[in-house]
Amino acid sequence: MKIIVDAFGGDNAPLEILKGCAQAVEKLDVDIMLTGREDEIRRVAQENAVSLNRMEIIDAPDVITMEDHAGEIMKSKTNCSMAEGLRRLTAGEGDAFISAGNSGALVVGATLIVKRIKGIKRVAFAPIMPKNDGCFMLIDSGANVECKADMLRQFGVMGSIYMQKVMNITNPRVALANIGTEDHKGGELQHEAFALLKDSNLNFVGNIEARDIPLDAGEVIVADGFTGNVILKTYEGVAIMLMGKVKNIFTKSFLNKLAAAIVLKDIKALKKTMDYNEYGGAPLMGCAKPVFKAHGSAKAKTFYNALRLTKAYVAGGVVDEIASSVADYKSNFIETDVSEDS
Repeated sequence: MKIIVDAFGGDNAPLEILKGCAQAVEKLDVDIMLTGREDEIRRVAQENAVSLNRMEIIDAPDVITMEDHAGEIMKSKTNCSMAEGLRRLTAGEGDAFISAGNSGALVVGATLIVKRIKGIKRVAFAPIMPKNDGCFMLIDSGANVECKADMLRQFGVMGSIYMQKVMNITNPRVALANIGTEDHKGGELQHEAFALLKDSNLNFVGNIEARDIPLDAGEVIVADGFTGNVILKTYEGVAIMLMGKVKNIFTKSFLNKLAAAIVLKDIKALKKTMDYNEYGGAPLMGCAKPVFKAHGSAKAKTFYNALRLTKAYVAGGVVDEIASSVADYKSNFIETDVSEDS
């Protein structure tokens, strides 16, 4: 399997990206195609003793930054490392593409260069996150600030397929993020989405409040991108704060340190469970080929985990499964019109 990597995407590129790729080559048995400034990639690798074994380098002179407008990937930054990687994916030169760069640009580039699966109205970010027992997918978590009800239904279908094929969860429960669990809660979007999800063949368990998301209430949480992104960032922030407070408790006195030593193994296990770096990032669900978004602040460990999930995404045949589901239920899916492709 060959994974195309944007070597200049993210806050810690290219060094941490290269380190993560080197780990993936060794542990995951994958080949890597790096896109970016070749001279700098080789210099950074040599200076930091990072092996470039099984890594092909495709020179791309430009970089799209976090401050650039998303549309610049199709305008002034067409020669950036992200755009070049997406083009290589479209040309069939790799099995998947991954970037820790500008999220908006990745959505635009993936939609216009790689294209969407036929019948899918919008691509969606879908991170895997920890809950009390196992994990869940949050879809969408920021790709679409405004959504329509049938888009949310498609998110539910795509998320359910992913959790079955990649995370090996049989008949995953799908829930709709809302301000209450009663059927009538929420606004017009939630009312319409609830009816569509209820009428689908998904294992839809109804509305879910944000406080219940960590408590094992479902494996696929469906939301519009604005709501999903707020849930995502709040979730990450609370986890960081909570683990910080646990650390303060166990280090504030000698007796507490002794207590910590007794339960150190359990503390480390809890920290690993709550650490978003263990999940690496999120697939861009709905693309015609596998595209993955790693955390913008990704370091080597995080990027390695993102590559691990990307490999599983490809191996699970998620894109083909989604395309097949859309074809099977085409009467329930509304094809996008020309205005939505512009």
